Amino acid sequence: IINREETQTDNQRTINTSASMDYTHHSPRTPTLIASAFDDSRMFEQEQPTQMEVVADLNNMAVRSLNDGHHADAEKYFHRALDKANELTFFSKPLTVSSSRRKNKSENNVKNLYIYQRGEYDEGMHTFAEPLTLDAVYDSLEYYSVTATILYNMGQLCMRMDEDEEASEYFMKALAVSKSTDSPSKDGDDNVLSTLAILHNIGHVQYRSGTYEEAVRTYIKALEIGRASFSEYHLEVAATLNCLGVLHFHMPKAETSRAMELYLESLAIRRAVLGDNHRDVATTLNNVGRIHYMKGEYDEALSFYNEALRIRRKIFGDSHLDVAATIYNAGQTHHQRGELSEAMALYKEFLAIAKARLGSEHRDVAIMLKCMAQIHHERKEYDKATALYQEALSVGRAALGEMHPEVASTLNKLGNLYYEKGDFDSAIRVYQQGLEVERAVLDCFHPNITVTLTNIGQIYKLRGELSSALRLYREAVAIQKRSLGENHPSVSVTLSSIALIHYQNRNYAKALDVYQESLRIRRDAYHDDHLEVASTMNSIGLVLFKMELHDLAMQSFLEGLRIRRKILGDNHRDVAIILYNIATIHLESGNDDEAMNYYRETLKVERAALGPMHGDVVLTLQHIGQVHQQRGELNEALDYFTEALAIQRQTMPRESVAVAQTLNHIGNVYLQRGNTEAMVRVFAEALRIFRKAGHGDNELIISGFNFYGLSKLHPESAPVA
Repeated sequence: IINREETQTDNQRTINTSASMDYTHHSPRTPTLIASAFDDSRMFEQEQPTQMEVVADLNNMAVRSLNDGHHADAEKYFHRALDKANELTFFSKPLTVSSSRRKNKSENNVKNLYIYQRGEYDEGMHTFAEPLTLDAVYDSLEYYSVTATILYNMGQLCMRMDEDEEASEYFMKALAVSKSTDSPSKDGDDNVLSTLAILHNIGHVQYRSGTYEEAVRTYIKALEIGRASFSEYHLEVAATLNCLGVLHFHMPKAETSRAMELYLESLAIRRAVLGDNHRDVATTLNNVGRIHYMKGEYDEALSFYNEALRIRRKIFGDSHLDVAATIYNAGQTHHQRGELSEAMALYKEFLAIAKARLGSEHRDVAIMLKCMAQIHHERKEYDKATALYQEALSVGRAALGEMHPEVASTLNKLGNLYYEKGDFDSAIRVYQQGLEVERAVLDCFHPNITVTLTNIGQIYKLRGELSSALRLYREAVAIQKRSLGENHPSVSVTLSSIALIHYQNRNYAKALDVYQESLRIRRDAYHDDHLEVASTMNSIGLVLFKMELHDLAMQSFLEGLRIRRKILGDNHRDVAIILYNIATIHLESGNDDEAMNYYRETLKVERAALGPMHGDVVLTLQHIGQVHQQRGELNEALDYFTEALAIQRQTMPRESVAVAQTLNHIGNVYLQRGNTEAMVRVFAEALRIFRKAGHGDNELIISGFNFYGLSKLHPESAPVA
């Protein structure tokens, strides 16, 4: 979620150390050397103002150049100002950062930039973000403050040039120099304010680099100074509280409760001092909305976003980036609520503002195109979604380069779309492109890599390429164990996929071992009465059934049934699945009456949970019909098959293959009853449908029963006359 905060008020703060004289601009000139210790005091008083005027002139020229975007000129003037100030203060250590060091950028910065990409959209972190001008200084006690100010300004220059490491060094030097002055600190004086400003900037650099815990410690120091120096209801205190809230929000494990406390305290101060319709109030409202969004409290989030949006539209108009930020957030909230039309309208409004203000090849344009594609994707408007994903990919590559996490994210979404369409070749191709990017720009144990590996593995599994699928799942689970720990619930999910492949390969012993490892992890993580535990118990039951360990399989199914009924109630589809499996074990064990009881209970639950016309109801009707047919109860069998056919004719195309299969079942019942005319009629209709669908005549099965893998055959009937 994005947000933007303009620079705080009181831009271009000026340090005024002489209340009795106004500063008049002088052209730079060569200063006179400072008088030696043997000169009298009158020479010192005559020469000193000229030296400090030069320092102030150079600093202020640098500030103007910086604000005009002329960074090279600003850097030159700041260095000259610092050199002149250094002549007055005689610092023993160099105050500038080595230029050769600044040029040796680490390649890891590419990855660090992904941590902080909020550029135009911050969350109220751009406090004290402007360089400071100087007036002429006459009091020698203020020389340290002047030097600290120039160092602070050089830090601001490095921040704008995205040279965060160098900016941090300048801010640290500024802090050290400011503490060297013997000037007394008073509430609201420039020395206290400069310390607060320096700490804010140090914390901001730490925030941008992703070292959130260090940043929290820095901002806590700033808060202590602010509360000691100002009243509790002071805007600098509110700004610091807001910054701390942002940091807790962005922690690797978001500390939403603490962030909310800090935001609400900041909001109360800002409303008390600024009123309800100030942009800083809107910023904090937007931040509070993000907490509600993260917690899934979408109604509350939308309420805060709408209030922030009202204020921002009133202050900035409809085409401002701050307005666009809250539009985006509100759009995301509508999207999560399933209100796709409302979300799309807001996304389009954001896109128009972003293109106008940022250009067509900007990161946020790519992100918004991807969001719009997702809505079409969810609506199954695949052509529109594909076009927008492709456009998002093109813009993202132009703005960010080929190797960027945002590019990988879009590739993943496009791969998902191809997967849903059944275009597995395109899906694998796109997933593999995304995997290449992820391996290049993310940590080797990043969870996104495991997601892509399992996505590709799933396609291989569906295509029957089980060895390739198994290799990818094993790679994914190895990464998960390294990054998340051996006993993380996500590990159990991938283990279940590995176990399923062993099951499909009929390697039941290995499948059982892996499922049991998955079960152990889930029980440790969730305890016994959890749906994930129930799911694993059902899977273990199926493996044990295949191993013909029917008693153990029954125990697993009954435990899974107990958990699902406890959590889901009696009338749920997942309850019906286990009831069906229990019935099948009874049938295989020769307990036909008990099997029929469980099949009928399965049918009852499915009708209650899914409705009488659902496909699962049809399958259970057919299976009960087959059991009756096997037992020689032909009238009952015909009733169940006929009911299944009636549902199919209402819910499926008339010439569906599924309809032909049910007709096939009915024809076999007629065959057993000796009703030749009816048998020939339904067999003929079934055969016609099979042929029209492109199937061969051998698709028609005479006197055969398929018990979901049990493959039991009824004795052949007498030849048809």
